[in-house]
Amino acid sequence: MNTWRNASLAVTATALLALTAACGQEKGTAGPNGQVVGNAVPAEQPADGGYGSDGGYGSDTAGNTAAGEAAPPEEAGQLAVRNSKNLGKVLTDSAGFTLYRFDKDTANPPASNCEGECAKTWPVVAAGNAVAAAGTDAALLGSVVRADGSRQLTVAGWPMYRYAKDTGPGDVNGQGVGGTWFAAAPDGKKAAAVNAGAGGAAEPAGLAGLSVRKDPKLGDIVVDKRGMTVYRFKKDTAWPMKSACADDCLKKWPVVEPVAKNEVEDITTKGYVTFDRPDGIKQQTLDCWPIYTFSGDVRPGDTNGQGVGGTWYAVSPDAKLVGASK
Repeated sequence: MNTWRNASLAVTATALLALTAACGQEKGTAGPNGQVVGNAVPAEQPADGGYGSDGGYGSDTAGNTAAGEAAPPEEAGQLAVRNSKNLGKVLTDSAGFTLYRFDKDTANPPASNCEGECAKTWPVVAAGNAVAAAGTDAALLGSVVRADGSRQLTVAGWPMYRYAKDTGPGDVNGQGVGGTWFAAAPDGKKAAAVNAGAGGAAEPAGLAGLSVRKDPKLGDIVVDKRGMTVYRFKKDTAWPMKSACADDCLKKWPVVEPVAKNEVEDITTKGYVTFDRPDGIKQQTLDCWPIYTFSGDVRPGDTNGQGVGGTWYAVSPDAKLVGASK
């Protein structure tokens, strides 16, 4: 029995040494599938949000009212349809601002699940004087009574919103945020990237789980199986393996889910382990650094997350930050 136990301990010690050497440190434990267990420091949210926004949902305007509440809903007036080069036909209000819908709402029956902080970032469109856009079906317009008793405009049953970070007519900065917010098409459906599938972004065929794309400005960067740019957060640490992005941050910067080693191409496999986050989410790492995608990247090839907040950067094939100052 002692011989078996000693042999088992030796094997465990060897596995531990290999993992810690990969992460360049002296201690840690590995789970049965190579995931890092028990070495995670609880995620901390920086005071400024740490992910390129001043508000929990990506809003710089949240809390501007005297009581720190969402501004009173504004009516839409004469709706219009704008032809977006990237999204096709998009519904706007009378001022040309894009209208959005939320995947966590329901259309049948109509119901809004955006309240409180959410409604500061995604201002509600009041029903009131809305007039159908020319050439659209006026019967699709309706309203839903919100928790505070106000009436919100609906299109085909979907509650309508604006986005606080759209600062001018034609802006579509809210498209794809958190994977749940999308510009509204004239029929109430999601506006999607031209020639894209239901997810709103065309997926190149034949990509590995993680691979390398040569970006004209950034050079070689890592992309996921959808061709979406992969990022690192400067406030994270590799050892102890720690993510400083949690809660609302993860809505804007979703984790890269675990990818098998045999599903990567031309990327370092040093420190290629699964991070068991304190919040229970499993996250892929490169050289022990947690990696993410950006909800603001709508199409493969987008790099809208590059340099956000001076803390988010695309990742090179050797897991370095691309374009970041030391």
